[in-house]
Formats: sequence, structure tokens, C-alpha cells
Amino acid sequence: METVETTAPTGVNKLYFAAWRWHFYAGLYVVPFLLMLAVTGFFMMLFTTYLPEYGDRLSVTPAGEAMPVAEQAAAALAAVPGATGISEYIAPYGPTNPALFEVADAGEGMVIALNPDSGEVLRQTVQGDTWNLFFEKIHGTLLIGDLGDRLIEVAATLGLLIVITGVYLAWPRNGATFRQMLVPDLSGGGRGWWKSLHLVIGSWSAIIMALFLVTGLAWAGIWGNQVQAWGSFPAEKWDNVPLSDKTHLSLNGDGEKQVPWGLEQTPLPQSGSATGVAVLPEGTVLDLTAMVDLGRKLGIEGRFRVTPPGDETGVWTLAQNSMSYDGAPPTLDRTVHVDQYSGKVLADVRYAEYSVAAKAMAVGIALHEGQVGVVNFALNALFCLAVVALCISGMVMWWKRRPAGAVRLAAPPRPDQIPLTGGMIVIAVAMCLVFPVLGLIIAAIALIDLVILRSVPPLKRILS
Repeated sequence: METVETTAPTGVNKLYFAAWRWHFYAGLYVVPFLLMLAVTGFFMMLFTTYLPEYGDRLSVTPAGEAMPVAEQAAAALAAVPGATGISEYIAPYGPTNPALFEVADAGEGMVIALNPDSGEVLRQTVQGDTWNLFFEKIHGTLLIGDLGDRLIEVAATLGLLIVITGVYLAWPRNGATFRQMLVPDLSGGGRGWWKSLHLVIGSWSAIIMALFLVTGLAWAGIWGNQVQAWGSFPAEKWDNVPLSDKTHLSLNGDGEKQVPWGLEQTPLPQSGSATGVAVLPEGTVLDLTAMVDLGRKLGIEGRFRVTPPGDETGVWTLAQNSMSYDGAPPTLDRTVHVDQYSGKVLADVRYAEYSVAAKAMAVGIALHEGQVGVVNFALNALFCLAVVALCISGMVMWWKRRPAGAVRLAAPPRPDQIPLTGGMIVIAVAMCLVFPVLGLIIAAIALIDLVILRSVPPLKRILS
């Protein structure tokens, strides 16, 4: 009969074995999610940065002065039978790129890429019918809505546990050096080769992994909503502007994240009051052309978006931000709301006015999505590859370690007791307070490992 060792041998670093065991169990759940996030994240980054599917980066040859925006809009409307209006205008990145018009109709909205000089339609795409949005929905919800969001949030939270335990396991001890932690030893073979590769890749990518997990968790349904609640821009800072029951989140199109993280939960202002700052000349016709001209007058250069009012109390919105892939760094984020009746500016929110959390997230998300230049894109692509390598090497290490023919997980042995230190307790309590889901998960794992497995011998054999 096979002997199953479920406790660590005496005279060893019991904390090491405890960390290894928790690293292993967390990995069982996290590895499939990390593989999914790395693969979908890479393709999302590729499609938003270099291969945008609406035609954002198509090349046009300037043929003189661009047509008036109103005429461009008319050309876009003419391209869609049954069109009912323009739901958003997106200015070109530059003179050699097309303008985009989101055209509303009785069925599916269409995005028209238009040559601003000639009015020629260059590409016509159903709004939301892109590979990017498909990968984004997998990345965020596994295509199963809130349940998928929660499953991914658990995985990302456990990912932080893996990072902490992984760094502890990799830290030099018993004569090991930092060279072994940072430089792979590929001279050997077997499980040792894979262990060295796993250890080094994990050591180099630990901090980046933590940053990616935290910025990703900021969108999650539980932790993200709580953090957004205290990190959002306070609408009360606007001078006595009446507020709508709609938030900035309503400006996101077809599930695509376009609104800055720190504004999603902030209420929109309402049109129809006497408040606001007069900027446009008296008598200006408040149409799309006027709003585009206002954006340039306010100093918004390059690509930005103009969204018309959605109803009789809605506002014109002019926005340029990294969430919309507008090309400007996140520190130049700007969102302007204009009364649809008076043309007065009701709100003008810039990066400098964000909360500390919103500023960190604006920069963090831009880096997360590879939006800050070629180097950022290349490093993110390398990180995605590193995540895949970590997952594969971890699985190979387990496969080589497991007893042949044994019907059990071959988890690292459990120490009979864990020598807790003051520093460990402080770190654990702080992590659980910041990430309550992590606290619940740790409690559940401890319950299973220390109580249930001891009481149910068959489970103890299989899960150890």
C-alpha cells in the first residue's frame, strides 16, 4: 500500500512548507484563469493599439481642407439605410487618419470610418462586432456575466496570494544566492530545469504581476465597485449644477470601456439650468460642428470624442482620455459637459482633479493596456509570454513531482504547525482588510486544509 506523506518532515522550515502548500493549492484554481487573461489580454492590446477594427488607423491622403463636420456627418448617415442620427463623433488621430461616426438606427448601431476630406466611407462596422470586444468580454466575464466576473475576481485575488508566497519561496536561503533567484540554471535537466525557469521568471515578474492584478481587480464587481465608490470624482465639486440620475458609465458604448475609471460612478450633469460658464459666442447653433469647434477652442488636440445629448435633460460631452485609446497620455485626460440649450460649460474635469486613486488607476490602466508607446506594448507582450511560461512550468513541475500511478494531487506536505511571526500577521491582516475576498478565501482554505481533510481520510488522501 502506498504511504502518503501529508506532513512536513521534522527539522525543516515549516513556514516554507506552509507557503509552498498554499502556493500549490491557489495555483490549482488560478492557472487556467491566468492563461486566459494573458492570451485575451495580449489580443485586446494588439487590437486596440495597432489593429483597431473600426478603421481608426486607416491611412488617408490629405486632399486639402477637411469637409465641415456637418457634411461629414451627412455622408456617414447616408451610408446607413434607416439611420436615425449620430450617437458619437470621434475626431481623427491626425490629418492622415479617418474620422469615425457612430450612427444610430432602428437596429444595430454602425461605426463609419470616413475620409474627412472627401466624405468617402472607408469602413463600415457593426458597433461592438469586433474581436477586441469579444476578447474583452471573455477577459472580464468569461461570456457568462456576473458569475464569470466573480470567478475571475477570486482568481485575481488568489493571484496576489501566489505572488506573495512565490516571492517568499524564491527568496535565497540555506546557502542559495540572488543569482539563483534571478538567473536561470539551464545546465541540468528534468524537474530542476523547470523549477529554475519557474523561479526566475516568477521573481522578475512578481511586482508587475501584482500591479496587473490590482489594476484588473479595479474593474471587478465586488472590490472594484467598493474602490470606485471612494475613488470617484465628487460631482459636488461642480458649482450648483443639477445632476442626472445617470452616471458616466452610461456613456460606455455596447459594453466597451471608454469612460475614465474615476468617473464611471460620478453622476452626469443636467441641461436646462442657468448655471455654467459661457464660452461660445451668443447665438451659436448648438450642433455637432459647434461642439467640435468648442473642443479645439478649449485646447483639445488630436483625437477626441463628442457625444450628443441622449434626451431632453442630457448634455453634450467632449472627452479625450486613455480609456478611449485617444493617443494622449492619461495625464491629459479631459471630460467636458455642455448644456444643450445654453451652450454653457457645466463641468470640465481634468486629470489634476482626479482623486489619488483615480490618478493611479488612469496611469495604471494605460500601462496595463499597453497604451503608452511601443516600449510599453513590447514589455506587456513579454509579460503575457512570461505568464504563460509560469503556468506551463508550474504544471510541468507538478507532473514530474507527482507519484506515478497515485490517485492524489501530490500537494506539498503540511507542517504540523505554522510558526507565526508578528510581521506575517501584520501582512496577512492588512491584505485581508484591503482585499476582503482574499480573507474569505484564506479562511475557506484553512478550514478545508486544517479541519475537513483531517476528518475525511479519503479526501485527505486525494487532496494531499
